[in-house]
Parts: sequence; structure tokens; C-alpha cells
Amino acid sequence: MDNDSMIFKKKGPLLVFLLPALAFMALFLYYPFIMNIVNSFYQITGLGNSPEQLNQPWYANYQRLFEDPYMATALKNTLILMITTIVFQVGIALILALLIDNIKKGVQFFRTVYFFPIVISATALGLLFNLIFLYDTGMVNQIIQSIKPGSELIDWYDENHFLFTMLLPVMWQYVGFYFVIIATGLNNISPEIYEAARVDGTSGFQRVWYITLPLLRNVLCTCLTLAITGALKVFDLPWVMFGAGMPLNKSWLTGTYMYDITFGYADVDYGSAIAIVIVVLGVVISMLANRIFRERDI
Repeated sequence: MDNDSMIFKKKGPLLVFLLPALAFMALFLYYPFIMNIVNSFYQITGLGNSPEQLNQPWYANYQRLFEDPYMATALKNTLILMITTIVFQVGIALILALLIDNIKKGVQFFRTVYFFPIVISATALGLLFNLIFLYDTGMVNQIIQSIKPGSELIDWYDENHFLFTMLLPVMWQYVGFYFVIIATGLNNISPEIYEAARVDGTSGFQRVWYITLPLLRNVLCTCLTLAITGALKVFDLPWVMFGAGMPLNKSWLTGTYMYDITFGYADVDYGSAIAIVIVVLGVVISMLANRIFRERDI
């Protein structure tokens, strides 16, 4: 016992392990982020070029954010994605986890099946869903034609359907991620609590509402924070499916728009400003969500 206590009194060994990780984060996370803030106030004419001079006025890029209609579209679509992520991804994951928690056979099979989409590359998933939603030879339109021959084909990428086409794959891919987190939280709830409630004559719904959900509060808060920050960073799957904001530049998300501005148009300083907005939004919305659904000691 004395030796163990001496380990914690001596801070030197702790610093040996902490300093390399801190140096790594400072070099590859904090320094680029600070430089990103600096670059957002300067004129940068191309990728890899040094800042030339301060913008006139210095806040020109942030003023442009309020005047850019495509940025407004990206924020609106990202907000919709954020809401659907919280409602459907976390909601469906919670339902699936509760269902699997009440079965005795095939638990490992269902856990593997629901987690599997996360393992698949987002690029492969994007190409897969492109084939599913093709206008003339896609699986969905073929099914519609077989059910109702002669019906009009649906363009799933047009102005009326693109949002559903973009959100569905994202929802499907990450349900398993939240499912694993919630299922782990359910495993940490003692079966004795459920047994005592069952003896008291509570129904299955009452056990879920009054026992499971309150005990999962901290886990659900974590899922909520991850869902909010994850929605702001979504890029790969929508980019593979839609590319540069098609159709009619209405399918932008904050991540895809920032990428196109920075690497497509080499407007590095404006892209830096968009990146700062993404970070600020993620921090602010996450703090608000955590304040509303504050974690509690259980």
C-alpha cells in the first residue's frame, strides 16, 4: 500500500507519460487550430501559400459568412441533420439496444449486424447508395416499377428528394455506433434492480421508463454530445453521393462546403473562417445540450 501511495506522490513518472501526449496534441491539434484562427483574418491566395496581408476590414470573412447564401444553406442542412441524428440515430439505437437487452439467444449476432455498417468505408457506402437511388436502373425505382408498372420514375437527387437521399445513408451508417454505447450502458445496470421491480409488479414499460432511462441518463448525454459534434463534421458520405453541392447548390453541409471552398476554389482564408464557425457551433450547442441534459451522479 505504501509503494502504491508513493507512486502518486511522485509526479515525475506521471509527467513522463503526459508530456509526449501533450506535445503531440499541441503540435497536431492546438497549433493548427490557432493558425486557422489567424489565417481567417488574412488574405491567402492558394493552398500552401503564406498569408499576404490583413483583410480589409479584418473581419471581412466573417462578414461574408452572413452574406453567403450557400453558407446559410449548409447551416440549415446541418441543423436538419443534427436533429435527425438525435431523433433517429440515437432513438433507433436506444430502441434496438432495449430490445436486444430483453432477449437471451442471438445477442452477439444482432450486435454484430447492427455494428457492421460502421466498419464499411464511407466511400463504399456512398457508391452503394448511389446505385440504390439511380434514376433509371436503381434498386428503389425498379421496386417501384415492379409494384406499379408504368409509374413515373423518381429522381432521388432532385430538389424535392435530395435531403432524404442524403440523410438516409448517414442515419443508417451510424446507428450501430450509438447502439454499442447504449448497449454497454445497459450491461452496467444491475439485474437485481429489475428483479426487485418485477417483484413489485411493475410492467415492462414502467421498468424502462422509471429504471432504465434514468440510469442511462449519463450515457444518453454522451450520445447526444457525440451526435451534435458528429453532425457538424459529416463529410465523406454526402460528398461521395452529391459532390459539390448538387442539386442547384442546395445539398451543402458545413463540412462539404468548407472542403469545396478550401480545396475546390483555394479560398483558404474563407475556408478557415468556416472551420472556426464549425468548431464554435459544436462547442456552444454541446454546452447547451449538456446544460439541459446535465449528467448526474447515479
